[in-house]
Amino acid sequence: MKVLVATEKPFAAAAVNGIKAEIEAAGNELVLLEKYTEKAQLLDAVKDADALIIRSDKVDAEVLDAAKQLKIVVRAGAGYDNIDLAAATAHNVVAENTPGQNSNAVAELVFGLLVMAVRGFYNGKSGSELLGKKLGILAFGNVGRNVARIAKGFGMDVYAYDAYCPAEVIEAAGVHAVCCQEKLFETCDVVSLHIPATPETKQSINAALVGKMKKGGVLVNTARKEVINEPELIKLMAEREDLKFVTDIMPDANDEFLKFEGRYFSTPKKMGAQTAEANINAGIAAAKQINAFFKDGDTKFQVNK
Repeated sequence: MKVLVATEKPFAAAAVNGIKAEIEAAGNELVLLEKYTEKAQLLDAVKDADALIIRSDKVDAEVLDAAKQLKIVVRAGAGYDNIDLAAATAHNVVAENTPGQNSNAVAELVFGLLVMAVRGFYNGKSGSELLGKKLGILAFGNVGRNVARIAKGFGMDVYAYDAYCPAEVIEAAGVHAVCCQEKLFETCDVVSLHIPATPETKQSINAALVGKMKKGGVLVNTARKEVINEPELIKLMAEREDLKFVTDIMPDANDEFLKFEGRYFSTPKKMGAQTAEANINAGIAAAKQINAFFKDGDTKFQVNK
């Protein structure tokens, strides 16, 4: 089987070597398309591919139309909103992600952003500590659980809400389960977002919700920019000069947020999974999942139906 790795932002060399070793050990062929600059290059490369590994690259109906032999596409990472799932299903293509492989990297970045925020963005003035503060985790998946683990090391009091995770599972992890996201925001000093971008969650982090945070509240977003209602958050931050917002996904309205100097920070591009370890883990996991699919029909990580 021909496995195409198509990455506008390439994997680290060690990850590519690991992917190649996995794919070839199973008797399959690996082809690389790295740092491509035009969609036409992807459309041409995918024509005879049986499997596709991507990172943030978009796989839409046009790509799937061109990929006449494609049977499976794996997004090396947790999020998969860059794959048109309905189109994949219509083309009889299995779409998968690699959950958990980037989780620690994203969780560590949460605290890189958070420490910077509570220390006044290192402006030379007195800041505050995380010890004893209440941290709220919105969505208790792989990343959320790693955030909880690290937060305990800081001595934080950890709370979580997840509409799809039973309260007893959250409590079993040594975390306080709350009844709803409104309660999470009104209880905690810091709220860290780990929800996917779905029709239910897009624009859901709005003024009514964030406005419930106590004085000096910090909102951390390492999830998706689409979950933030940007106009409402800008208006709220203008009204409440105590609130801070740090994000790993640059908002569309970044220029407007920049006026909140000392209370806002965005990484220039999404950095959560940008570690050598996460890069290697996600790439090799994608290769193993493709091999398992071709060998045994394994679709454990399928995200489309």
